[in-house]
Amino acid sequence: MAGHSKWANMKHRKDRSDRKKGKIFSRITKEIISAVRQGGSDQKGNSKLRLAIQKAKDANMPNENVERNIKKASSADQQDFSEMTYELYGYAGVGILVDIMTDNKNRISNDMRIATNKHGGTVATPGAVSYNFERKGLFRIPKTAIPEDDLFMLITEAGAEDLAVEDDAYNVYTSVEAFIPVKDALTKAGIKWEEAELAMIPKTLVEVSDEDANSNIALIEYLEGLDDVDAVFHNMKV
Repeated sequence: MAGHSKWANMKHRKDRSDRKKGKIFSRITKEIISAVRQGGSDQKGNSKLRLAIQKAKDANMPNENVERNIKKASSADQQDFSEMTYELYGYAGVGILVDIMTDNKNRISNDMRIATNKHGGTVATPGAVSYNFERKGLFRIPKTAIPEDDLFMLITEAGAEDLAVEDDAYNVYTSVEAFIPVKDALTKAGIKWEEAELAMIPKTLVEVSDEDANSNIALIEYLEGLDDVDAVFHNMKV
């Protein structure tokens, strides 16, 4: 996962990319169900549902999936979903944020306990980790898509905050408010991105040993594999 998963260029990158696409679909599914549960299935009168359906279109979710989830949400026995964030400390004091959308808070509480029992780390008090993160827009764009100078001019005019260059890609950072304008500018210019999301970006990074890095990666990948977990962010410098 770009930006917050600094080992994205390692051998498991393809698997992680595929997993992330599945997580995006899962998150959108839950947002559709929650929107219908709270405001009904009429898009005209339910702005939250309209937003969720637009996210589905942006993510190329098949229309039949959207329609199926709207019908599923109308079922009397379908539970609503709650959004929550768990804050953890990993090895060497690395901060970890876990974005969750669940229909069973007891289940995710148990999952967090199992995760730390298996892979270490501790659950932190609310605010102990999140103070070191800011929510930002993040676009990961292949270097083959556009020269760096041209991209810099394009995103700067659209209101982006920063451009970071990696070996094979650019990371474009925006404020939450500028995320859509930058996205529209990239789309208009025909620039394809690998990832586009609102992510929790760390203000400072923690340097760790190779051993602690591997232990943190094992914990983070386990968390990412949980059904109720939508995204995991950390401040580990790799």
